[in-house]
Amino acid sequence: MTEPVTSRLREMRWWDIDRVLELEKDLFPEDAWSRGMFWSELAHARGPEATRRYVVAEDGEGRVVGYAGLAASGDLADIQTIAVARDQWGTGLGGRLLAELLRAATAFECAEVMLECRIDNIRAQKLYERFGFEAIGFRRGYYQPGNVDALVMRLTTQSDSGPAAGPTSERETEIHG
Repeated sequence: MTEPVTSRLREMRWWDIDRVLELEKDLFPEDAWSRGMFWSELAHARGPEATRRYVVAEDGEGRVVGYAGLAASGDLADIQTIAVARDQWGTGLGGRLLAELLRAATAFECAEVMLECRIDNIRAQKLYERFGFEAIGFRRGYYQPGNVDALVMRLTTQSDSGPAAGPTSERETEIHG
């Protein structure tokens, strides 16, 4: 396991986009988001009608070492992205980012949280399962241009718990896609 590095989570803002794009291109070279995609998401992240929550993780030197985003519509939330710098894998940062998104889903009063995960990203699947997500289907060729299938996962809020309740076990694993 990598030695933990203290990082701070905060709201993602437009001035973070260039640093986020650097990490995005490193982690997702075939299907990285564009600057415009991040701008579009952040346009819906503030104000009384906000439907998005995006956060970045910064290390002690101010380097962006992770980011995550969630979209909400009605009682359904969708995790748009979670990314953790390779040198931060195994530190618990992915779990912290996911927990922040689940708190946002609770604040948006969502009953379900959905996500797509690359079928070959076992690390991410294990993290999501620890937080209570269940596989519900596949999307063939979802990730382009690599034509990689996506595993669709869902977390349903129960009356005695909620997405913000956190992982179903104490052990957390990092994700990168």
